[in-house]
Amino acid sequence: MKKSGSCTTLLVGKKASIDGSTLIARIEDCGSQPNPQRFVVVTPDQQPKQFKSAASGVEIILPEQPLRYTSTPDADSSYGVWGGAGINSANVAMTACETVTTNSRVLSIDPFYEKGLGEADFVTTILPYITSAREGVLRLGELLEKYGTYESNGISFSDKDEIWYVETIGGHHWAAIRIPDDAYAIAPNRMNIDVYDFDDSNSLYSADLPDLIEKYQLNPDFEGINLRHIFGSSTDKDAHYNNPRTWYIQKAFSPKTIENKSPEDQNLPFFCSPERKLSIEDIKWALSSHYQNTPFDPYGEGTEIEKKKYRSIGLNRNEETHVLQIRPDVPDEIAGIHWLAYGPNTFNSLVPFYANVDNTPQNYFSTPSEFDPTSIYWLTKLAALIGDSNFSLYSEMEQNFEKRIMIFCQSVHHDIEEKVNTRGFRSSDLSTVNQKMANYYYTELNVLLGEMVKLGTVHMKLRFP
Repeated sequence: MKKSGSCTTLLVGKKASIDGSTLIARIEDCGSQPNPQRFVVVTPDQQPKQFKSAASGVEIILPEQPLRYTSTPDADSSYGVWGGAGINSANVAMTACETVTTNSRVLSIDPFYEKGLGEADFVTTILPYITSAREGVLRLGELLEKYGTYESNGISFSDKDEIWYVETIGGHHWAAIRIPDDAYAIAPNRMNIDVYDFDDSNSLYSADLPDLIEKYQLNPDFEGINLRHIFGSSTDKDAHYNNPRTWYIQKAFSPKTIENKSPEDQNLPFFCSPERKLSIEDIKWALSSHYQNTPFDPYGEGTEIEKKKYRSIGLNRNEETHVLQIRPDVPDEIAGIHWLAYGPNTFNSLVPFYANVDNTPQNYFSTPSEFDPTSIYWLTKLAALIGDSNFSLYSEMEQNFEKRIMIFCQSVHHDIEEKVNTRGFRSSDLSTVNQKMANYYYTELNVLLGEMVKLGTVHMKLRFP
């Protein structure tokens, strides 16, 4: 397989968000080398009728009458589509996948199936065929049970009312849970669903999962059901690679809930209620975080051992970050917003693209496989590389850049939505607005790079005196 999973997912229920939106967000990370990303719209005529997985070779017949949807595939499709995330024309959002860990007990019973489906395939085979988040869970479950999977993943779905999070279990099993409306959830690269009730209407799962647990005596707890304990891992790697990410965000959003918890705690809760309503800016901050104001910040003042102790959320392997927002109390035509940022989250900004369009801005759609100074993806990588060389020198510039982008884009949204309310919806208007925001981002990104070069030049070591 091409990618090694190292994403971070953040889910926010509608009563926990500042405007009543459901919000599902994830960073798509890669390995040691850049993996260029694209932003596309797949129209029904472009959707295949028969799908063949480049990763495993499995072939499946797809349903008729697919919906249009946005997607963030790899620029290089040699290893599969890797659709990443998107919003379809029914205003249902999906992000896939968060790579998660499992244990030998379950894999000895239900091993991975090399000829099955996986992350590279899920968005293409599911998102065009669902009209609610719950339908997304059920279609994914049906595919897992029929075709199997070659890896463990967490997948999220949302509509304007509900958010569901699914984890694959072994080669053919799965469990899903609805995120409470007044809560948020953090999912790093481990199995995350903890306390679980098979009789709750907010739980969905493969039909034989309770019997599997009982038959093979998989439950290590004396009382209750905790899927993380049953199917997940609890390793030293989890303590340093996964758990600290959850701890840091919960420390910021729900400090009283985890005031006695440590970064390495193996039992941090999956759900938390925030102490205030969460905004897009809060999500972007969280997904850009690197343990600021702790000894574990790679840019901070801790010891070299402390700065390398925990894996941060914002890091060099961030390839694209999306926040999929389904808004209430607005016309359906403008309810879905596909927020998108390329590159490391320490030096980029989200842009709120309307999802109900037939095309995407050219400078987000077309991403060369090699460095290109006209590409937003590559320019963002360059900004992060320069910024990383002296974070304290450049960080204020980045904050001002991100603020300018957010002000401009949200102002553009206010203007177009007033027009939609007065004269009605026109799809071409949304495409024009998306291109306007993309062009502004490109211009301001070049301004940021120019400012960084000017400031950095006077701090070069190669100078005299």
